[in-house]
This record gives sequence, C-alpha cells and structure tokens, in this order.
Amino acid sequence: MKLKANRIGRAAVCAGLLLSSALLVSCGGGGTQVNSFKATRVIAFGDESSVINLADGSKFTTNAVLADDKTKFDCTSNPIWVQSVAALYGLVFPECPANAVAPVSRIWAKADAQVADLAAQIALQINEGGFTSDDIVTVLMGTNDIVAQFGRYPTVPEDQLAETLKQAGSDLAVQVNAIAALGAKVLVSTTPDLGRTPFAGDRSAGSTNVNPAVLTRLSTAFNDGLLAKLTNDGRKIGLIQLDSYIQALDNARIAGGGTFANTTLGACLDTALPPACTTETLGTDAAAIPPPAVVSNANAVTWLWADALHLSAGGQSGLGTLAVTRAQNNPF
Repeated sequence: MKLKANRIGRAAVCAGLLLSSALLVSCGGGGTQVNSFKATRVIAFGDESSVINLADGSKFTTNAVLADDKTKFDCTSNPIWVQSVAALYGLVFPECPANAVAPVSRIWAKADAQVADLAAQIALQINEGGFTSDDIVTVLMGTNDIVAQFGRYPTVPEDQLAETLKQAGSDLAVQVNAIAALGAKVLVSTTPDLGRTPFAGDRSAGSTNVNPAVLTRLSTAFNDGLLAKLTNDGRKIGLIQLDSYIQALDNARIAGGGTFANTTLGACLDTALPPACTTETLGTDAAAIPPPAVVSNANAVTWLWADALHLSAGGQSGLGTLAVTRAQNNPF
C-alpha cells in the first residue's frame, strides 16, 4: 500500500537526529536489516497519538483533506506513526482502509487515555482472540499522566509527583512485558519530553517560566520508570526513544538549524484544534515574533507540533520513521 504522505525523508530525519548519538541506532547507524520478520497484523494501544476516528478518519495531528472536498478528511495522507508501521507490512486499519487488503489490524488506543487505562485496552484484544507471534503491537502513552500530575503542581511537591509518574512508567513496562510474553512483538515508545512542547509555555532566552524545567523532570521520571522495568532485549520488544528525538530536534532548532522550522508553537488555529485541525486551518507565528520580523505561516510538516501537546504531520512522520526502522532492525 502506498500512503500519500507528506513525509520528511529518512535522510532529513536522521540528519536532525545526529545531534543525539543515542539515537543513531534508530536511523540504522550504518547497519543493515537483521531480520525478515513480516507482521500480519498491527495492534495499536495508547492515547490519542495513535487514534484514527472511525466516524470521519480524523486524527490528533494536522490532518490532510480531500482534494475535491476540503471539508472532508483524507485519512490516508499525513499518516500517524501506527499507519507508517502498518504500511511497512502492507496493512491498514479499519478506521482508514483505503483500497488495500481487507483490514485485520486494530486500534484500541483511546483519546485521553492514561497508563491505568491500558489494561482495559489489552482486554479488548484478548476478548477478540488475543495475540500471535505474527503481531506487532504499538504502545505510546504517558503524556496524559504527566499533564494530570502537573495539574497538581505546586500544591503537591514535585518530588511526590515524580514518584507517582515513575510508578506509572513502571506499570506501563509491566504491561508491555506481559504482551510480549503472550507472543506478540512490541514497539513501545518513551513519552515525549513535555518540557519541549508548546504546553510548557515560554522557553525563550531569559524567560523566568519554570514550567518547562518541571515538565522535563516529570517526563524523565515517567520514562525512567518505564526503562527500569522494560525487558528491552530486542527480540520481543523494540524501544523507540521519542523523548530524545524531540530533544534533538528542539536543540537543532535552537541552534538555528535542523529539520523543523518551528518547535515551540502549535501549527493549528485555536478555533480548530486536533482532531478538527487540517492543512486548511493553520495559523502563523505572528504572536511570537515582534515587529519588524517576518511573520511566517504555520506548516503541517515543518512545524513539529500541531497544538500544545500533539505532534504535527511532520512530527508523526518522524516518529513513524523511527518506529519502522526499529521494526526492521530488531531481531524479531
């Protein structure tokens, strides 16, 4: 199946990642494919970052629209990361079947889901027949856990919030390990560094905003809990380092280069936030640039974020590239 994607090429993505040596392996690192595993089904768990709405094909990103009717979503374009993984094996999801083979893959991910909701998602798959050794399961969640705990700050001390999130990350790892024990191959991602999102607020030089640093530490606590308990041997579980990816892209932009033109603002208008956001409802960075600087229009591909917390089509494409490369290079 060929996705009509507005993609960032692998070379461009990897160029941005070179700033973080820990991510080189995610771009192949000069290595070669080490297995010929071919999934017959992709099963997606997590939060809205992995959701395609069945009713209209919308996603929590900068959606594409149909060329002949710009009021309707084109779910096959601007694919989210789980679509990229499915496309690797010629698979699709029922929410966006296109013209490919009969869909057998499943999305159990739900908007606003937290780690505590994962068990119910897994139960849905078990009730439908469980897992096989030919399944690839994707898991991405944690953002909503971090946002919920951050909402208690500073009434609740940061160290207490961090311990709660570390436990949530550990709980996620336990669930991922259990899925792998049932026979499926798993691609699990760290949660993004929320201190690098528009949600964190002002990150300009000289800013006194403490939120970015707090959110980065809370994100690190969650990911530390995940990594400490995850059985990351590569044969059943493949790790995607989304936090390091976001950090590398943001650092590159701060240095005046990199893949993305903007890593601090959401591209979508406040009146059309995801999943309603499309390439027809993007804003500008006028509010962030004082005169007489040139105002630039937001872009679905070259702006990293769709809104305060959700990746744009370009961000999703980069995540998809990391996931596909991990699926190809791990000895599943």
